[in-house]
Amino acid sequence: MTILVKTAAEIAKMRIAGKLAAQVLEMIEPHVTAGVTTNQLNQLCHDYIVNEQQAIPAPLDYHGFPKSICTSVNQVVCHGIPNDKALKSGDIINIDITVIKDGYHGDTSKMFFVGKALPHAQRLVEITQECLYKAMELVKPGAHLGDFGQVIQQYAEKNHYSVVREYCGHGIGVQFHEDPQVLHYGRAGTGEMLMEGNIFTIEPMINAGKRQVKLNKKDGWTVETSDRRLSAQWEHTILVTADGYEVLTARSEESF
Repeated sequence: MTILVKTAAEIAKMRIAGKLAAQVLEMIEPHVTAGVTTNQLNQLCHDYIVNEQQAIPAPLDYHGFPKSICTSVNQVVCHGIPNDKALKSGDIINIDITVIKDGYHGDTSKMFFVGKALPHAQRLVEITQECLYKAMELVKPGAHLGDFGQVIQQYAEKNHYSVVREYCGHGIGVQFHEDPQVLHYGRAGTGEMLMEGNIFTIEPMINAGKRQVKLNKKDGWTVETSDRRLSAQWEHTILVTADGYEVLTARSEESF
């Protein structure tokens, strides 16, 4: 497994793709309300990516995926397919956006509360975001992939949550999913060592209950918690810089 080192020209394109992906999440936020369907959110995002950004929604037709975004509600861990079921107050939803601009991918996801946030759901969502941020702070040349897995796993389990093992972060660039695989559990000092110019995602999936998940055999995509308890996920695309990291998918609400 070799982590690609991106050229300055490639990094410039990745910055643009990452910014566009972040802007889709900012655009869709006011539309995430009780009564809206995930199909409606999908259409809004699709139209914005294609018409406003002059970009391509990467999930559409990717290995047969039927929609332009992933919408994972409540116990859905990842790869939820938008449908005609209306969101209701108290739901949590992860919206996962990947755009292709000028041949390069930008990939990010964010958790949203529908209506009033329930305290137990709010805590899970916040701890999951902190897992992502704690891992990102370790990104620099010479760090190992296992460093991220250890800090995520320790922080999640300290808060009585569990880490999904079957799905992980990944390298990204011209390809949607490149080497390496970025695991969200593990041991510091293990795995490949990072170099300046590496670009990958960190995207921890944290469950309120047990870590086991199941794949929906009917659609072949939707992943849910086996115990049907809540799951949360946040994702950023990250560049390794000379002395640390740059978040290519940072939203205006965030500062690093």
